[in-house]
Amino acid sequence: MLKTPYYLIDKQKLLPNLEKIAYVREHSGAKALLALKCFATWSVFDLMHQYMDGTTSSSLYEVKLGREKFPGETHAYSVAWADDEIEEVLAASDKIIFNSIGQLQRFEQASANHVRGLRVNPGVSSSDFILADPARPHSRLGEHDPAKIEAVIGKISGFMFHNNCENSSFELFDQMLTHIEERFGHLLKQVQWVSLGGGIHFTGEGYPLDAFCARLKAFAERHGVQVYLEPGEAAITLSASLEVTVLDTLYNGKHLAVVDSSIEAHMLDLLIYRLNAKMAPSEGEHTYMVCGKSCLAGDIFGEYRFDRPLAIGDRLSFIDAAGYTMVKKNWFNGLKMPSIAVRQLDGSIELVREFGYDDYLSSLS
Repeated sequence: MLKTPYYLIDKQKLLPNLEKIAYVREHSGAKALLALKCFATWSVFDLMHQYMDGTTSSSLYEVKLGREKFPGETHAYSVAWADDEIEEVLAASDKIIFNSIGQLQRFEQASANHVRGLRVNPGVSSSDFILADPARPHSRLGEHDPAKIEAVIGKISGFMFHNNCENSSFELFDQMLTHIEERFGHLLKQVQWVSLGGGIHFTGEGYPLDAFCARLKAFAERHGVQVYLEPGEAAITLSASLEVTVLDTLYNGKHLAVVDSSIEAHMLDLLIYRLNAKMAPSEGEHTYMVCGKSCLAGDIFGEYRFDRPLAIGDRLSFIDAAGYTMVKKNWFNGLKMPSIAVRQLDGSIELVREFGYDDYLSSLS
């Protein structure tokens, strides 16, 4: 049995998401790029690249990772490129997407022989969190003025719209895409490709895939563009878990269990958005607040019900632990970093990476 804590990526659970992505690609004509900002654990890229067209990035390092580890197209996007990285970005990418007209103009000469795109902010989104809302007031994420965009249309061949955030509603997706067409339709007809970004949970249970495919196909045909999708969570939802062990139990008005992991260090996104980690449903009579072992008072995974009292040494499993976890894990408190394990399609479990003191030491100076 592997020592906890560790992330367990299950290819058998990853596969259904990838098959839905392949279905959308086939029936809509859209291409699908893995959003590395959500999931970049390249140990399973050998499976993922068979069902996707490449990767998209948010930084130089993600661009390089995509080019080195994931066959297919490599799209390079960043909120702002720096002078000392643009040469490497261009060398490692097939398309570069600028966040602003200012960036496009600044690097116009350097990128003259490259496929270029521009991020456009349509002013609407599906986000419930102001922190993550790309259409928030005074947003820096993309250009919003059609007149200004049209003035530089000759310098680009495509657009990127990323305004869907954890959107599981096809109706809302359709509504926002219609808004994009109404506001920017005259510009869409002047480019060759359009990325609709990520945040569209089309691999979720019950999502109307055929309606989604038809909408994408109609959009592409109406405007004469190649559509790209950038699934992150949609590609890896429910495919991994964080496996932990109970180290201590206490009672302070509630039953508490301390585990050998930390939400701040190992599932930071949940702390940022004040969400509980997910555990497989249990209807037991014993309720525990499961807590991390860092010194942060609010290092709490959530409250869960069990069919018996928890004991030191019990194993617990937090599900749906792939997206925005391994890409955000950190060395807070010098806590042991979870290992990474993969359950292969034949059911065997392979430990692909362990982290030790030397890794902690080398992350500092």
